[in-house]
Amino acid sequence: MMQQAELIERVRAYDPSVDEDALNRAYVFSMEAHSSQTRASGDPYFIHPLEVAGILTNYHLDTASIITALLHDTIEDTDATSEQISELFGDEVAQLVDGVTKLTQLELQSNRAKQAENFRKLLLAMSRDIRVLLVKLADRLHNMRTLEHVGKEDSRVRIARETMDIYAPLAERIGMHDIKDELEDRAFRVLNPDARDSIARRLGFLRSEGEGIVEGVVRELGEVFAEVGIEADIAGREKSPYSIWRKMQRQQTSLEQVSDIIAFRVIVASVPECYQALGVVHSRYPVVPGRFKDYISTPKPNGYRSLHTSVLGLADHRVEIQIRTNQMHDIAERGVAAHWSYKEVGSGPATSAIRAESRQYRWLQELLEILENAAAPEDFLAHTRLEMFSDQVFCFSPRGDVFSLPRGSTPIDFAYAVHTEIGDRCVGAKINGRNMPLRTGLQNGDQVEILTSTNQTPSPDWEKFVVTGKARARIRRVLREAQTRQYADLGRSIVEKAFGRFDETLEDVSLDNALSDLHAESDDDLFAMVGQGIYTGRDVVRSVLPDRVEGKDTKKASSSIFSLRRRKPAKNGAEHAVPINGLTPGIAVHMAKCCYPLPGDRIVGIMTTGKGATIHTIDCMTLEAFADSPERWIDVAWDRDSEDGGAQVSRLNVTLMNEPGSLAELAETIAGARGNISNLKFTNRTADFFDMVVDIEVEDAKHLNAIVTSLRGRRTVSTVERARS
Repeated sequence: MMQQAELIERVRAYDPSVDEDALNRAYVFSMEAHSSQTRASGDPYFIHPLEVAGILTNYHLDTASIITALLHDTIEDTDATSEQISELFGDEVAQLVDGVTKLTQLELQSNRAKQAENFRKLLLAMSRDIRVLLVKLADRLHNMRTLEHVGKEDSRVRIARETMDIYAPLAERIGMHDIKDELEDRAFRVLNPDARDSIARRLGFLRSEGEGIVEGVVRELGEVFAEVGIEADIAGREKSPYSIWRKMQRQQTSLEQVSDIIAFRVIVASVPECYQALGVVHSRYPVVPGRFKDYISTPKPNGYRSLHTSVLGLADHRVEIQIRTNQMHDIAERGVAAHWSYKEVGSGPATSAIRAESRQYRWLQELLEILENAAAPEDFLAHTRLEMFSDQVFCFSPRGDVFSLPRGSTPIDFAYAVHTEIGDRCVGAKINGRNMPLRTGLQNGDQVEILTSTNQTPSPDWEKFVVTGKARARIRRVLREAQTRQYADLGRSIVEKAFGRFDETLEDVSLDNALSDLHAESDDDLFAMVGQGIYTGRDVVRSVLPDRVEGKDTKKASSSIFSLRRRKPAKNGAEHAVPINGLTPGIAVHMAKCCYPLPGDRIVGIMTTGKGATIHTIDCMTLEAFADSPERWIDVAWDRDSEDGGAQVSRLNVTLMNEPGSLAELAETIAGARGNISNLKFTNRTADFFDMVVDIEVEDAKHLNAIVTSLRGRRTVSTVERARS
């Protein structure tokens, strides 16, 4: 176990002004607080925070971060309080410790809402001080190093999956590549041990077969650079088994076909020498087409800078070469922690520089915008995963600003990356000077000009092809708000007419009883639920005027609203028989196949000679064709008192992730909500998603809404909407 003096010496090695007294007090405080606790391995618990602190010293973190590492579990797991930490070590340390406590622990539990809420808390803590994330990553790294001591296999798998899904991408986003590589490799051991062992064995074989290749490449490159007077440090580094496996999966190739298992790093003194060295390599060896990337002029979002190229014939092999300066290499190895070292702090405190550095990470701000736009915690979690997992393309604005986007992004994604308002008002785009469709996929180096209009609003079609979580969350929010307003306006009109039958107006009555009985938060919320068909105007009147709703309402309604009864098929082939006052009893009634009306929907009937009445929802687009034929319209309503109902068919448009088990999860969700799939048809399929129409037998509109809500809570369901013509 590391002793106090050793820890202080490790910090003093890079920070001569280390606060030895504070470190000593934190060491003793943590050891005493955890004195009676042990880990799953049987070791004293204090070893864990000590190892976390040791990991952070490798990244030259400041004294406050090291103290936070020593204390990060004390508030959650011991009797220590935040006030006590603040009194003994200051507000800065107390805030950091509070941000790293187990309250923000990300656990992939069955309750996805809780997981998403924890992720939200971590993100907010990161936005205030990114050192919170650095301590969390070191904490997770040590936990992964001791994962074999966790007794239950399902717990090990859960922790490994959590590490792969959340912590490793976050480590990559802040440039902590060696932490990312180790987290991925240790998670890979648990999640796919056979594949990991297979690649490790094959790597060992190739290593023995190619013994001397690395030395040969280093020697030959050294001679090439010496001829032109470039001093360079050259070294080869083997990629991790997981990164090799992921490339094999992405490129559908064998291990032998992966050309950059070993990448050679050339470190020179300055940026001009980087390009000079690149020119020397390209003039001496054939370049592999499409393999050159300039991350010096266009750095990655995490600050990574380097020149990448692949050449043929170097030591008779195809090799990848990365050319960078010492500062670039330090940032590549230590990420944001290294970047602080090169920032001039000036006269202000170090924390000001750190917070300023935190603000440069645009992706973090975009995650905060997703948090603002997400309707539910589960949506936020899904959209942030979209942001973290995708490979990047780099595109330019007309002014030359660089924007990094996930591969496959469109001009709509670019517009939202520039500014949310630009995205909302986008009407067109020019890519490299040419007008192109908004669903066009962007390529590296594209110059994108967004055309806007003050009259434009996001289109529902955009959600089908946008890639970034920020764009998707914003589009969903705007559409959701617009739909809610439409439902509220429709619902208000319905309620006004319902009260009008009793010679009452909305201004003359109080809706408080209706809000309580129908579980609505506000008048607009109540109107929106009526507009959606969850409740009827009669339900509202019944809550507000319970003594008057029977009798007069029934009598008055009978003269103007026909009762639509769901019965067994009539002999003439009609789907339903509907007694309508003033017309021949038993008139044929059909449910429209364009909008699939359900009990609870606002409906209208259209009379057709020789066919009878066809029932549509009040918002069906097909009704526009009958706008000039008012004589064909009949006012109808569902008979809510009928007991001989039966199942009704409705249709959903669903976009599902293309991965194993997604279709089974869809069917299981529908069945669990007491729905029955009567038909399913695929309409479009891509590598990542497939679109389908699903016909479902349900009881009424409220039942269908419950199924839609359940589907939207599933990770594999990208979008689900009720089919409307």
